[in-house]
Amino acid sequence: MTADCMTPTDPTSASDAAAPADPTGTSAPVVVDSVRARRAAVAKWNTIATRVGYALYLVAVVMFFIAIATDFTQGKVTVITTSMIIGSFLLAPAIVVGYAVKAAEKDDVARGL
Repeated sequence: MTADCMTPTDPTSASDAAAPADPTGTSAPVVVDSVRARRAAVAKWNTIATRVGYALYLVAVVMFFIAIATDFTQGKVTVITTSMIIGSFLLAPAIVVGYAVKAAEKDDVARGL
Protein backbone atom coordinates (compact mmCIF):
# COMPACT_ATOMS: atom_id res chain seq x y z
CA MET A 1 0.00 0.00 0.00
CA THR A 2 1.39 3.43 -0.91
CA ALA A 3 1.19 6.34 1.47
CA ASP A 4 -0.26 9.63 0.36
CA CYS A 5 -0.21 13.01 2.08
CA MET A 6 -3.41 12.21 4.01
CA THR A 7 -2.20 8.90 5.45
CA PRO A 8 -0.45 9.15 8.81
CA THR A 9 2.93 7.52 8.90
CA ASP A 10 4.71 5.83 11.77
CA PRO A 11 7.68 8.04 12.75
CA THR A 12 9.62 4.97 13.87
CA SER A 13 9.31 3.10 10.59
CA ALA A 14 12.53 2.11 8.86
CA SER A 15 11.84 4.04 5.66
CA ASP A 16 11.36 7.33 7.52
CA ALA A 17 14.23 6.76 9.95
CA ALA A 18 16.90 6.55 7.27
CA ALA A 19 19.27 9.48 7.54
CA PRO A 20 20.27 11.40 4.43
CA ALA A 21 23.46 10.19 2.85
CA ASP A 22 26.65 12.00 3.82
CA PRO A 23 28.25 13.37 0.62
CA THR A 24 31.77 12.72 1.94
CA GLY A 25 31.01 9.12 2.76
CA THR A 26 32.01 9.49 6.41
CA SER A 27 29.71 9.94 9.35
CA ALA A 28 30.87 12.66 11.71
CA PRO A 29 30.05 12.27 15.39
CA VAL A 30 27.73 14.86 16.85
CA VAL A 31 29.66 17.19 19.15
CA VAL A 32 27.74 18.90 21.91
CA ASP A 33 29.33 22.11 23.13
CA SER A 34 28.79 22.26 26.88
CA VAL A 35 29.11 26.07 26.93
CA ARG A 36 26.39 26.50 24.31
CA ALA A 37 24.20 23.94 26.05
CA ARG A 38 24.58 25.81 29.34
CA ARG A 39 23.94 29.13 27.57
CA ALA A 40 20.74 27.72 26.07
CA ALA A 41 19.57 26.62 29.52
CA VAL A 42 20.33 30.07 30.95
CA ALA A 43 18.47 31.69 28.04
CA LYS A 44 15.43 29.48 28.71
CA TRP A 45 15.29 30.40 32.40
CA ASN A 46 15.95 34.02 31.50
CA THR A 47 12.93 34.02 29.19
CA ILE A 48 10.76 32.59 31.96
CA ALA A 49 12.00 35.19 34.48
CA THR A 50 11.38 38.00 31.99
CA ARG A 51 7.83 36.88 31.28
CA VAL A 52 6.99 36.45 34.96
CA GLY A 53 8.53 39.84 35.79
CA TYR A 54 6.53 41.65 33.12
CA ALA A 55 3.39 39.75 34.15
CA LEU A 56 3.88 40.97 37.72
CA TYR A 57 4.25 44.54 36.43
CA LEU A 58 0.98 44.06 34.55
CA VAL A 59 -0.70 42.85 37.73
CA ALA A 60 0.55 45.94 39.55
CA VAL A 61 -0.69 48.32 36.83
CA VAL A 62 -4.11 46.66 36.58
CA MET A 63 -4.49 46.64 40.35
CA PHE A 64 -3.48 50.31 40.46
CA PHE A 65 -6.23 51.29 38.03
CA ILE A 66 -8.73 49.13 39.89
CA ALA A 67 -7.73 50.89 43.10
CA ILE A 68 -8.15 54.30 41.46
CA ALA A 69 -11.60 53.35 40.18
CA THR A 70 -12.74 52.02 43.54
CA ASP A 71 -10.76 52.84 46.66
CA PHE A 72 -7.21 52.32 47.87
CA THR A 73 -7.46 49.62 50.48
CA GLN A 74 -4.47 48.17 52.31
CA GLY A 75 -4.82 44.88 50.43
CA LYS A 76 -4.68 46.53 47.01
CA VAL A 77 -1.65 48.59 47.99
CA THR A 78 0.06 45.43 49.23
CA VAL A 79 -0.62 43.63 45.94
CA ILE A 80 0.69 46.60 43.94
CA THR A 81 3.81 46.99 46.05
CA THR A 82 4.60 43.28 46.21
CA SER A 83 4.10 42.84 42.47
CA MET A 84 6.41 45.76 41.71
CA ILE A 85 9.15 44.55 44.09
CA ILE A 86 9.15 40.92 42.96
CA GLY A 87 8.85 41.98 39.30
CA SER A 88 11.86 44.26 39.72
CA PHE A 89 13.91 41.53 41.38
CA LEU A 90 13.16 39.23 38.46
CA LEU A 91 13.50 41.74 35.63
CA ALA A 92 16.69 43.55 36.61
CA PRO A 93 19.01 40.53 36.34
CA ALA A 94 16.96 38.99 33.52
CA ILE A 95 17.53 42.03 31.30
CA VAL A 96 21.28 42.01 31.98
CA VAL A 97 21.59 38.24 31.46
CA GLY A 98 19.53 38.48 28.27
CA TYR A 99 21.95 41.01 26.81
CA ALA A 100 24.91 38.87 27.92
CA VAL A 101 23.55 35.74 26.22
CA LYS A 102 22.84 37.65 23.01
CA ALA A 103 26.32 39.21 23.05
CA ALA A 104 27.98 35.83 23.63
CA GLU A 105 26.07 34.26 20.74
CA LYS A 106 26.95 37.21 18.50
CA ASP A 107 30.61 36.87 19.49
CA ASP A 108 30.59 33.14 18.72
CA VAL A 109 29.12 33.80 15.27
CA ALA A 110 31.68 36.54 14.60
CA ARG A 111 34.53 34.21 15.59
CA GLY A 112 33.11 31.37 13.49
CA LEU A 113 32.45 29.00 16.35
